[in-house]
Amino acid sequence: MITYNWQQQDWPHFRYDLLKMQEMLLSIAQKTGLITGKLTHLNKDLRMEAMINFMIEEAVKTSEIEGEYISRPDIRSSIKNKLGLNKNTATVNDKRAQGVVEMLLDARNTFKQSLTENKLFNWHLMLFASSTNHNLKIACWRAHDEPMQIISNHHGRQVVHYEAPPSKHIPEEMTRFIRWFNATAPGKSQAIIYAPVRAAIAHLYFESIHPFENGNGRIGRVIAEKALSQGFGYPVTLSLSQVIETKKKEYYEALHTASKSNEITEWIYYFVNVVLIAQTEVEIQINFILKKSKFFDTFETVLNERQLKAIQRMLKVGVKGFEGGMSAKKYMVITDTSKATATRDLQHLVSINAFKQIGSGRSVRYELNLL
Repeated sequence: MITYNWQQQDWPHFRYDLLKMQEMLLSIAQKTGLITGKLTHLNKDLRMEAMINFMIEEAVKTSEIEGEYISRPDIRSSIKNKLGLNKNTATVNDKRAQGVVEMLLDARNTFKQSLTENKLFNWHLMLFASSTNHNLKIACWRAHDEPMQIISNHHGRQVVHYEAPPSKHIPEEMTRFIRWFNATAPGKSQAIIYAPVRAAIAHLYFESIHPFENGNGRIGRVIAEKALSQGFGYPVTLSLSQVIETKKKEYYEALHTASKSNEITEWIYYFVNVVLIAQTEVEIQINFILKKSKFFDTFETVLNERQLKAIQRMLKVGVKGFEGGMSAKKYMVITDTSKATATRDLQHLVSINAFKQIGSGRSVRYELNLL
């Protein structure tokens, strides 16, 4: 019979060896300093752009991990509404966007505060305020008698991957978890020196308890980012969920393995690597924002309205780049212009080094020259 971590005598006294991840922890510390430096060199508007971009990624991807798909425009509109950046409040069609954004912004704004039961209930309420499931218990611990199980269908039969503690144990378990989280914060009696290690344990510990009927994954990832923010001393500008969603199977396998024992070295190694990859994504995004800013400083005054519209469309997709590059046909559609005008505009962009020409003849394409 399988016994889970919470059923074992040493629960929740997690054991781990950080020896093999010292290099990764050092890299994270170095990248933290590098990213902080780069962010301070961005002006206020560019810092805000970076923060919004990562909030969008986190909101979209933390939802996708749970099988919910929320549109980026709704997420962006919700963020800008909450931050007061829209002259007129933008319409948000998917109310789930408002909920996840409200939770993420609250976690960001209150990262220094101790974790409380009331805070967790408020996050749950934000997340599910627009839910049409009237049977879902919101802003309270789960209380149903049936087991809380993580199940999948495999070849026509159900497979139980994990069973959480019974509902009757949740108040006691969560009181102990909250006490542990606050005691291990920087400067506290049981402080864990490395923020990524504390974030890894906090996420696993919370997910093992699985205290809510729904939303445990999303709130658990917010708790991990709160731990990182407290450790770094400022709200982190990164997206753990962006990295996790890319290899979601690995995430669930790592959680599944970690749920069987309170020796969690492999889980921490996995999670610390997620943080390191997320930081690398931050560096890429900041470099992209800097290049984009330099591009407009160089070329904006010599671009006509059509060219500016096309370039903004190309930049909208972010660091991954405009799929297939720009062509005369795409330019005509985006700017609603003739082929002759499109060709003339594109050739002008090449001549001033704003665009790079790729190929020739009918297959010619153009890419932004972001130096």
